[in-house]
Amino acid sequence: MSIRPVLSESLAKPTLEGAGVHLHRAFGFHEPEAYDPFLLFDDFRNDDPEKSRAGFPWHPHRGIETITYVLAGEVEHQDSLGNTGRLGAGDIQWMTAGSGIMHQEMPLANARGQMHGFQLWANLPRDLKMTAPNYQDVPSVEIPEIHEDDGTVVRVVVGSFWGRRGPVDGIAADPLYLDISVSAGVKKRFPIDTRHQAFAYVFEGAGAFADAAAPTGVLLEKDVAGQEVQIRDMSGNRTVVRFGAGDEVVVQAGADGLRFLLVAGAPIREPVAWHGPIVMNTRDELREAMRDLSEGTFIRG
Repeated sequence: MSIRPVLSESLAKPTLEGAGVHLHRAFGFHEPEAYDPFLLFDDFRNDDPEKSRAGFPWHPHRGIETITYVLAGEVEHQDSLGNTGRLGAGDIQWMTAGSGIMHQEMPLANARGQMHGFQLWANLPRDLKMTAPNYQDVPSVEIPEIHEDDGTVVRVVVGSFWGRRGPVDGIAADPLYLDISVSAGVKKRFPIDTRHQAFAYVFEGAGAFADAAAPTGVLLEKDVAGQEVQIRDMSGNRTVVRFGAGDEVVVQAGADGLRFLLVAGAPIREPVAWHGPIVMNTRDELREAMRDLSEGTFIRG
């Protein structure tokens, strides 16, 4: 077995998106090859309803897939094909925009004012850019959960893992999307297809991801006053960790445990031409999409 090294760690950056939604962007719009086949990842967790109320009004997508995972609150969605729905806590939606779709997503905080969730964009290869749009809405109860004796819990949102398979299928990137909770001090190994690029996103607690050259050891040390403090190589809330090649990711949880998303997918390795919510292979294809929008021919079929 070969441990995947940590290539980079960075904090998600505060960003305004949509009609004024406050969120944190882990990556997007720069160096798409670094996370190929994934393009963008947003963390839209807020405990103030006013920071998410404006939502994401009507906007187009073409050439990509969007994956929305809700932890708390709800997201109402509606599109140009007549689809409507509401995602609740623990639900996921995988939308294939394909040839083009217009939609809106409106967050609704829960009774405690919380709106927590994530959105990931996955690229589509050239031969599927103009495929027919499609939705896969999955309620929380259909997402398999694996419970280990050491307290580790894995929700298999997409892909196959430890003998269980997530309910979303037919996705071009052949992705793995896991929601993982690891108990305090526990060290775990998670297998990843060697052909895939992978990243982790920490959103609760903290932990240390092992490097192939220097596996993580003790996670706590004493300061001069004798108090335990986190050592510098801990990854905490809103940290995105990008991994190199290998067949497993190793992590050890800190004193408060750790919860993170582990995402992997097969690289597409094609040119990327990107303008806002539209991602194609060439600038000419982008110009065609803009022309379709202005002429009212963006929605095909």
